[in-house]
Amino acid sequence: MKYITYSVVDQIAEISLNHAPVNALNIPMLVEIVAAFKAARDDDQVRAVILASTLPKRFCAGLDLDILLDKTGKSVREFLDQLYIELADVQHTLGKPSIAAIDGAARAGGMTLSISCNVIIASRSATFGYPEIDVGMIPAIHFIHLPSIIGRHRAFEILFSGRVFHTQEALELGLVSQMVDDGTALQAARVMAKMFASKSPNVMRMGHQAFMRINDVGYRRDIGAVVDRFCAVAASPDAKEGISAFIEKRPPEWPSSN
Repeated sequence: MKYITYSVVDQIAEISLNHAPVNALNIPMLVEIVAAFKAARDDDQVRAVILASTLPKRFCAGLDLDILLDKTGKSVREFLDQLYIELADVQHTLGKPSIAAIDGAARAGGMTLSISCNVIIASRSATFGYPEIDVGMIPAIHFIHLPSIIGRHRAFEILFSGRVFHTQEALELGLVSQMVDDGTALQAARVMAKMFASKSPNVMRMGHQAFMRINDVGYRRDIGAVVDRFCAVAASPDAKEGISAFIEKRPPEWPSSN
């Protein structure tokens, strides 16, 4: 695997993002991530799964902006198919708990990766954010996810401000399950995974299926509209300007403001 590493030790599978410098997501990387989750799902010896990063102070910066610069829009839909549908499907059918261990910055698609897991453990200095709005995009999938986790009013403020927030606030919002000392998120995730692995695998599988089914009500119904809206925004002049301005390190001049 080129973009991740995968290992199984003591019945715990670890999927580690390894795409320097910031774990920017592209389609091949997402394919590898989904394949790793499927491998863990299909391995009866695996009792829990950890998603982490090998890069210091970086969990995942979100999608590779080159995808959004594809004028045909084909790459955008392929990317969303992996991030919004394939990843959700494999997490839904995983049958065992998944834990995101965050010891750095998680942004945009990095938030999607972490929220897809059942538990998020983060270090004190980890940071979170949905910066899509600042480059003329929308964090569309989180219109479904985030309000159900932290409430619609708090979700709206976070999603449409694009601001960065820290682990303490994420913990208070209920977005993070556990805050730990810097550099210890993976260690804490391993302790939790070991605890999960000690439970009955059959009961865990049935319980996981029931939990995911109950809490994902409406996801499939809403996801099509979300994908269509994301693609429409990505093709807009404001999105093109926002991405260009970000790459060129200048303030955007929104065409729709003129």
